[in-house]
Amino acid sequence: MSLEKSHLQRAGSPAHSGRLSPVNPRNRGDDDGVSVKPDKAYRRYAAGIDRALSLFDTALEGWADYISFLGRLLKALQLHPPGVSDVPHKALVAQRLSQCLNPPLGPGVHQKALDVYGYIFSLIGRNGLGRDLPHYLPGLSPVLAFASLSVKHPLLTLFDTFVVALDPIALRPALKAIILALLPGLEEESSEEFERTHDILGGLKNAIGGSTSDEEEAKDVSGHQFFWQCMFLAAITSPSRRLGALAYLQRHLPRLAPAIPSSKNINGKTGGQEKHFPHHLEAVTSPEPGLLIRCFAAGLGDDQLLVQRGFLDLLVTNLPLDSDVLQQRVASEDLIKLATAAASVVSRRDMSLNRRLWTWFLGPEVPESDQNTGQSSLGDMAGHNQTRKRQTKYFRRYGQQPLVQGIMKMFMTGTSTTTEQARPFRICLALMDRWEIGGLVVPEIFLPALKSVWRYEQSASTAQEFEDVLRSAKVFFDGVESGLIWDEISTKLLQATNMDVSDPESFDQSLDLAFFIVRKFNIREEEMLLEHIPLLVLSLLLKVQALTSRLDDLARPENLSLANRVLSLVGELLELIPSRAFNALDPKNAGLWDYSKSDFDEESNHFLAKMREHYKTHGGHFLPAESKIDSNTIANLLLATALQMVMREMSAVSVGRSLEGRIAILDKLLRRIHVASQLDVTAMLSKIKAASENLAAVSGNYDKLKGVVSILSLLDTLRLAVPSIPWLTDHRMRLILPNLVSALWPHLSPASPNSNVEAVRCLWKVHQLAIDKKLVESCISSLMVQTAPNEEKDILDIEGARRFAVLWSHSNLNPTTHARRLSLVPGTPKIGSATSSTEGERLLSRPLSLLLDTLNDLKSELYVFTTGWLQSSANVQIILDFLQKHMEEILYSKAATPEDVRSDLDECLYYMQMLLNLIQCTSKDIWLLFFSQTRKREGSDEPSNLESHPQGHQEAFSCKSDVVSIQSCLTRICLKVSGRNFGATHRYSPNVSRLQQTATSFLQEIILRSKSISDIQDDLESGIIDTLAWSVHKPDLPLQVSAIHLTSIWLTRRVGEKSSSMNGNHRRILSGDHGSRTSGSTERLDKEIQSAAQAVPPPALFDILLEGLGGTGSRPVLHHWIRFLDFCLPLYSISIYQILLPLVGRFVESIELLFTDLQSSFEHQDTRSVTPLGPVNTIVELLNGLEQTLARAHDRLVEEQLAESNTKTPEPTQGFFGNMVSGVFPTDASMPRSTTANNRLTVILCFKDAIRLCLRLWSWDADNSPRDPTLSGSFNHISSRLKSRARRILEHLFAAESLECLETLIGSWLLREGPCKHPIAAPTILNLLHVLDGSRPRNTIPAIFNALYSRTNPSALDPERKSTLTTEMSDIDLARFLVEYTRSVEDDAMDEIWNDCMTFLKDVLANPLPHRQILPRLLEFTAMLGIKVDNTGFGENRRRRRELSDLFLRQLTATFTVKPLGFSLENPPSRSQQLANGASHVSHERPAADEIILVLASLLPNLSKILVDSDRITIASTTMSTQAVIPTLRWKSFPQNVTSTFLHLLLSLSRIAEASKTWRKDVGEAFSDSRFFCRYTGGLATTGWLPLLRQWVVSDKGRMTEVLSRIPSPTSAGIVFGVGASSARLEADRRTQLNLRRVATLLLAAVADSFVESVGAIQEKLSDLLTATAASSPSAATRAEVYMVLRALVLQTSPIHLASIWPLITTELQNAISSLYPGRDQDRYNMLCVVHACKLLDLLVITASDDFQLRQWLFITDSIDAVYRAQGPESYALVDDLAEELDTDAGTSQNVTLSTPNTSQTGCRTLLLSAKMLQDIPKDQLLDRAVRPFLRQLSINAFEGTYSMTPFDRQATLNDLLFDIFDDKNLV
Repeated sequence: MSLEKSHLQRAGSPAHSGRLSPVNPRNRGDDDGVSVKPDKAYRRYAAGIDRALSLFDTALEGWADYISFLGRLLKALQLHPPGVSDVPHKALVAQRLSQCLNPPLGPGVHQKALDVYGYIFSLIGRNGLGRDLPHYLPGLSPVLAFASLSVKHPLLTLFDTFVVALDPIALRPALKAIILALLPGLEEESSEEFERTHDILGGLKNAIGGSTSDEEEAKDVSGHQFFWQCMFLAAITSPSRRLGALAYLQRHLPRLAPAIPSSKNINGKTGGQEKHFPHHLEAVTSPEPGLLIRCFAAGLGDDQLLVQRGFLDLLVTNLPLDSDVLQQRVASEDLIKLATAAASVVSRRDMSLNRRLWTWFLGPEVPESDQNTGQSSLGDMAGHNQTRKRQTKYFRRYGQQPLVQGIMKMFMTGTSTTTEQARPFRICLALMDRWEIGGLVVPEIFLPALKSVWRYEQSASTAQEFEDVLRSAKVFFDGVESGLIWDEISTKLLQATNMDVSDPESFDQSLDLAFFIVRKFNIREEEMLLEHIPLLVLSLLLKVQALTSRLDDLARPENLSLANRVLSLVGELLELIPSRAFNALDPKNAGLWDYSKSDFDEESNHFLAKMREHYKTHGGHFLPAESKIDSNTIANLLLATALQMVMREMSAVSVGRSLEGRIAILDKLLRRIHVASQLDVTAMLSKIKAASENLAAVSGNYDKLKGVVSILSLLDTLRLAVPSIPWLTDHRMRLILPNLVSALWPHLSPASPNSNVEAVRCLWKVHQLAIDKKLVESCISSLMVQTAPNEEKDILDIEGARRFAVLWSHSNLNPTTHARRLSLVPGTPKIGSATSSTEGERLLSRPLSLLLDTLNDLKSELYVFTTGWLQSSANVQIILDFLQKHMEEILYSKAATPEDVRSDLDECLYYMQMLLNLIQCTSKDIWLLFFSQTRKREGSDEPSNLESHPQGHQEAFSCKSDVVSIQSCLTRICLKVSGRNFGATHRYSPNVSRLQQTATSFLQEIILRSKSISDIQDDLESGIIDTLAWSVHKPDLPLQVSAIHLTSIWLTRRVGEKSSSMNGNHRRILSGDHGSRTSGSTERLDKEIQSAAQAVPPPALFDILLEGLGGTGSRPVLHHWIRFLDFCLPLYSISIYQILLPLVGRFVESIELLFTDLQSSFEHQDTRSVTPLGPVNTIVELLNGLEQTLARAHDRLVEEQLAESNTKTPEPTQGFFGNMVSGVFPTDASMPRSTTANNRLTVILCFKDAIRLCLRLWSWDADNSPRDPTLSGSFNHISSRLKSRARRILEHLFAAESLECLETLIGSWLLREGPCKHPIAAPTILNLLHVLDGSRPRNTIPAIFNALYSRTNPSALDPERKSTLTTEMSDIDLARFLVEYTRSVEDDAMDEIWNDCMTFLKDVLANPLPHRQILPRLLEFTAMLGIKVDNTGFGENRRRRRELSDLFLRQLTATFTVKPLGFSLENPPSRSQQLANGASHVSHERPAADEIILVLASLLPNLSKILVDSDRITIASTTMSTQAVIPTLRWKSFPQNVTSTFLHLLLSLSRIAEASKTWRKDVGEAFSDSRFFCRYTGGLATTGWLPLLRQWVVSDKGRMTEVLSRIPSPTSAGIVFGVGASSARLEADRRTQLNLRRVATLLLAAVADSFVESVGAIQEKLSDLLTATAASSPSAATRAEVYMVLRALVLQTSPIHLASIWPLITTELQNAISSLYPGRDQDRYNMLCVVHACKLLDLLVITASDDFQLRQWLFITDSIDAVYRAQGPESYALVDDLAEELDTDAGTSQNVTLSTPNTSQTGCRTLLLSAKMLQDIPKDQLLDRAVRPFLRQLSINAFEGTYSMTPFDRQATLNDLLFDIFDDKNLV
């Protein structure tokens, strides 16, 4: 509620506003309020009362003792001196009397106490009771709620006789408490005390108002206003007394009559000034009408059905919806609150409530007496309709907007519970039972309701919570009429499209909501599918058509994206429409949907207007026949719109941008609408032809491919939808299909591999659509060639050859003679692929011939490409089949004329030459393949053409040209021509390249043919190297190939070996099988070294090799460089280790660069590439070279190792890979690192680089799918190819060096080794280990053991099993990986690794000291073995389970024995401290203590699976308690060394039955430790200690009694002066504080009401401690802890069990807060105690229990006076008076406020004095910065909290109390 009250009427002061005898609240604690002469008689009188009061301190056990005490007290009071009307020790007397009215005591005690009250009241008189009312009223207030019949009468007599007769100024502060005290008497109307209580309340009303007649009441209604405001507050704040308030309201609440219609304008508000209300209406609505509304809202939200029904009756009869109070006086927000509260009663599903609610919303019904009973049935129906119209008009005028806004607010307000989130849906569903209400409300809240569910899906914490809310929303959705649903959806979407997408964000949200509705809700009703969804689809298509017609080709991309999203929605809706929704189109109406008609826009606008009028008039119901829109019309418009969108998109410049979605929509329409008419084939094919021409003209981009796909899809759709039209035979198809082939041709480029697969599929689709099967072949052939400027004929283009190679590799060819399939990506549909060799021949035969013709020109770049393609292609045999087939047709055909024979011979010679070229350019294996195929025709008897012709033709057919030898005199000329100088001088000459190629050819022949070249050897060497270097720098690919051949021949001739052809496959792979090597390797190695020493390669050759392998200019001939490298590597056998690192580095760098470009091409659809052959083929070639290099180096290393071992030992050693796990070659550990060891280190480092590279390639899988799903085929093909190649390399590396490879993968798994710019996910590495053949669990587990031994105890390993330790990782990291890897291994693999694991664990236990750092992780590893064994049948073997259990127990003991936990309990330096100390690397290892605790906490839940026997479980639990729990709890740094993991361990241990004896004792000792309560522990209290203590308390209920027994009572005996006395007092204070905090902690830890039986004992202890003084032991310093215990009791105990403790709380709070008055003795109450007293009061105010509300007026102003302060003396409330006093003494009127918000993040109320706010305030400033602002704000905040009707945040208050409990700064 706003504090600005200028708009409200201010309440005047009550009659006689000046108090007759005002009592300052500061004097409430005084015993003598009236000045009496202290004579002897009075002292005797006071002593008698004191003696009587002292009897209460003795043990009062039964009712008789209490009655006796009260009798003695009454006799002492009766002995008062004459003339004395005062009661000595009145505060204590009032407290004892209040305690005697405790509910458990009998009626006799209560009657006796009431007799004493009556005597005191008669003694002190009216003025005295008005003065001392704060002392006596709190004890009487709660009695009527639990009093027996015999007690109620005297109690009511006291109120009627004494309380009602008080002066109004004395009644005003306590009026709300008095009303609350009397309301229980009105709960039963038939009871005896009902009328009497009713009369008493009437007397109170008159007394507070100061009037006894209506005339006086009319003059001044302020008193009655105050009474009604207090009555409303009582009904709001006290649910238990709300029934009594309802009974009073039903009798006395005035009827708030409706407004006079003539006085209102059209909006329902008065036209002039505000109307003057009658006095009785002013009394209930002034000064704050919001309390009236909140009273009704609280009653309507009550849990009792009877209360809700009563308040609904009051609404109907006394507060109708059209009353002036609701329509004028009440704020709109309050009316919304009332309407929402009223509508919420429908959630009870009670007809009696609903009936009253309908009456209130729709207005009263016309009485039957007013109707004409003689009307006919027709007249009755007309009257019923008239009544409904009147009710609808009434609700629309008065209740519609408040109810709609209230429900909208419920939808908009995000709540944390699913029940509250689903509540408005249930309300709306119930409101729809009355169409007069639901018909007006649901249309306005329908879309906001669905939007709230859509938003909740994004904010829900779990999927189940969202499903619960969605279930309610679906029920609501199903209850709404379909016409309304689609009216709202279509209106929302059409409005969004009308905005011309000027607000893309709003448009996007509307579409998201529409998608959400379509996918989540039931929209498959018959009426929706047949009528509403087709209308919506058509309207959306028309809007999109109108929108896109205004957007040019340069429109913003976001606009087109939003339009495409609309089409996606249309596509989903079309999937739902059945075919029966449309009739077959009539041929007569075909002109209506002709896309070329000029009146199409007019027809579209007419339809949209008709549809909107239909929804507006009939609500979407197709009831009138004349209003129903014909389905034929809808189908016509749908097809017309879809065709226009398709045709317009094809007419755009950029075809394919959005064509695909539009064609998909047209396809779906044609599948559902039976087209019986004829389409305009000419116009449609003309549009398609124009679109295909645009595609062929536009430069290659991704949209072009999408356009081709779309056109093919359109042609296929039209062909299948209207098969009667001859689409494919039209002459325009011969123009369309070549254009499509031209558009697809650029997408076959290997430089853009991200669209190759899709382009090939489209080409085969075009081939299928073509009637002339040679059409596509001729188009491809023409595209492959280009017209040379100076040539008469066309020549083949190199780019065309490359594109044909891509087409060939991706085509699915199935030759007849070979059952071999070269398909696309497995699992993808092979659309248009060749199903036979005939189909493949028709499409690819002529382009293949063009490509093979290039083999005739050895000097061209095409020759280089074709030879490389033939050698690397896997389907050469298909080409052979093709050539063989043509040759056989010619050879075995019979010619008619000699001219035909001659022609056949020429053609045969052509194919034979082609075949010879093919054989020369491929491997030798083709010879065997060729002759095996042609040998079948040798026995044929049929005559051939060759047999009938002269021998000359046969010679011409079989002749083969040879190169004429060059003489040695031309050698130097050739060297000069092929050298760098000549090439640089004549670099602009067009024929220099051919000349240099010829020169290199001559040099090759010279070297091959000459017998001796010693005379020109030096010149040859320098010239050849110069030629090779020049060819690398110059982008001349044929020259590079020739130079490579020349260099290899020269090097071969140098070493004296025979010339070996470069056509052989010299590829080597890594192998781990070296078992066949013998001691003869030594001699062979010596010979190789001597031979290599004689054939040292030229120094510049290696640099040229690096440049050739890594340069971009040599990428097209990279396979030649790889083979050349393989040829040169044996020459570097001596220096291979020196060149290995730079060589491998060049490979890795080049592959990473290419792979990055390949990734970018898919992520950004970038078709650019650094190599014309494409990155994929280049990467594969480089991987081949990398593997060959590593294989050569590793083979050399193996031979050296074997030779060294044979030299040292006469016995032949086992092969390197003969061991179980291979890792390191045998070395002598006692010797320093030898040359062989250094060489091995070099090889291992190169291995690691290769592994990291292959791991990156492997990780690029389907998870990194391209943004556009249409590229998925190419992506899957490329990624699977790279992944397969990387896997083979990894398998070879693992076979050679399994241990080192495994350590490299572990390093990547740890993300600590190598560069981190390409991190690999840990699951990916684990999956890779499970896939590789060489890393099965039976191989990997022992390898991990060897790696661990290499770091912990290397002397225990054989030399060949040790690691080189090149991977930076610790033994703890390895142990952690061992656990994770074992967790990922399948359970069935335990059988194959069991023996190795058992052997390893036994070895560790035999000598655990070297493994002390990893023992916790090995313990976890053992536990993981036990869990997996338990899941399989392998675990049924008892011997194995027993063996594992024994190992676990021994390992557990060894873990704590080798390194006790106590040595690791000190806190290690934090990460920031390590960095501050200059550490370059921050350790990721956990501290040893935390590591052990973490492992134990993780395995405890599965301890029963690991240790099957209960005895072993007991032993393990005892060991953990002894070795882990006890040292942690007893360490000197406790509790700083306690972590959440440790508490989780204790909690898990408490759930094990066998460990019940151990953990209880440990927790008890920790809880009793004086160091337990500190800030560090408080941080773990909520999640750690409290759940643990809850388990501890549940196991033994006597914990509270034990703690209470340790609290001593205050005493002053035995205290002497001196230092010892002070120390003893401080020690007693500290022990008491700790024990009180333990009591509060146990109360908070246990379940609510767990210590109800101990409340009496707690109260007794607290009462004793509150008597402590500054000099007692313990002293008054323990009061803060007493208040903490009281706060814990209030939070954890039901109010019904705290009835006896309220007098104690009230008295103590008054004394503590009153101590702040200036001049008071503050020895008992220091500032800390006052602060905690204020926090207790703050808690009591926000919890607002019924018992405290009866006493709340003593402390704060709990009525409307808190806001509208009455004129007169100072406030009667203690807090308000003290605040004014402190401000006056401080000499300032400045309003100091607290910075802490009064509401939490959840919207609930919180404490004003929070612990975190107080911790930043110094103690000497607590009064000014905390206490004074708190006292000033408490009353107003309490009223605002009541007015807002928000609950308090229980968890926040509990956390605040825990913060205080664990704050050790306040301990003595």
